[in-house]
Amino acid sequence: MNSDWALEIMRKAPYITVSFTRADGTAYGVPLSLASADGHVWYFHCALDGDKLDAIAAHPEVCLSAVTQCKPTVGPKDGTFTLQYRSAIAFGRAELVADDAEKIQALRAISERFLPWHMDAFDAAVSRSLHRTAVVRITLSAPPTGKRKQYDSNGEEMKYGRME
Repeated sequence: MNSDWALEIMRKAPYITVSFTRADGTAYGVPLSLASADGHVWYFHCALDGDKLDAIAAHPEVCLSAVTQCKPTVGPKDGTFTLQYRSAIAFGRAELVADDAEKIQALRAISERFLPWHMDAFDAAVSRSLHRTAVVRITLSAPPTGKRKQYDSNGEEMKYGRME
């Protein structure tokens, strides 16, 4: 699937798993609440210290993976056990945001994505917690790519970019 389709999956996913490489070379993946205004730069927030920031300091390259509409199913034509899904993957470089204005912009984007009905409390929350909140910027190195497995109403698998 094309990158616009994959980007939409990333925007709709309830979380995106970010995979890091620790200083000792071991993998570390964690589902996070990311947001993006432009689809090229993504943000998440975390504590001021911990595994994520240690990994970024050692190896800033990360992988993002998002899945939506994941549904176990039996293949309508052949009875095979399978999974219908929509997924996206992207690669990028993570770095800690130092500028308070950018941190606030990122936190606003995250809050607007996940709690848009509660934005009246945003300014007070930022005032209380900005000093103890880290924000990480992930700049994608290329547009995301996407895959899916989906059947149409006739039980035919929709392949090669065929849309509903």
